[in-house]
Amino acid sequence: MTISLNRISFSFLCFLLLIFSCKQQEEKAKFKIERSKELAIKNKVHNQLLDIEKEQGWRLLFDGKTLDGWHLFNKPDSTSFSAWEVKDGAIYCNATDESRVFGDLVTNTEFENFELQFEWQMGLRGNGGVFINVQETPVYRATYETGPEYQLLDPEHSDTNTPMKRPGCLWGLYPQMNEAKANPTGQWNTAKIVQQDGQIQFYLNGILTAEADLTSPEWSKTVAESNFRDRPAFGRATQGKIALQNWYFESWFRDIKIRELR
Repeated sequence: MTISLNRISFSFLCFLLLIFSCKQQEEKAKFKIERSKELAIKNKVHNQLLDIEKEQGWRLLFDGKTLDGWHLFNKPDSTSFSAWEVKDGAIYCNATDESRVFGDLVTNTEFENFELQFEWQMGLRGNGGVFINVQETPVYRATYETGPEYQLLDPEHSDTNTPMKRPGCLWGLYPQMNEAKANPTGQWNTAKIVQQDGQIQFYLNGILTAEADLTSPEWSKTVAESNFRDRPAFGRATQGKIALQNWYFESWFRDIKIRELR
């Protein structure tokens, strides 16, 4: 009987040691995976395309070094004196420097059917936006007169809890389709805007936050009942320029890439 108990005790001890060993192995494996992700993020090369991305039709809208391909809205000769500059591999808006020329930064090129991806962050309590389908003529004084806005918002901003002003929203028109949060101040967010045949989708950190058909009666009705009702050209175009908003807050953009859709 004593021998049997000893055998049972020994077997149980071996079983415990096996469990402990397996747990250690799992923790080591988990640490390696997490550490690998951490290093991958830290060592990620920005403002460059992989060969597979080039094959898929992607092209950069920002080379990481210059503002080539961009200019100030209706002020093409003022960009070098503006609040916009390249800093640490990002397009940076030094919006607090009042000596600089104020204005939104727009692409030289117009786009119609496209998928746009970029990373962004705002300064503490910052508020900004990215506009699509912007019509650039002297008739319009600002990008928001014609272009729908993808809302950018630091989580510490007071509008964070305002339904139609949350990050990733179609600003002033629709609340988030699915709840999404911007990352804490100082951390990068990912954004995606897709437009095809007038149908648009906004994504924030991988979550679909807005969807609309700019050619639909519903869209026209929504605009007519909004603060844009006195802007007759707002949201009517399905082709135009992309703009980054200068709205009194520091902002950063990088890894801005686009591919045109058929």
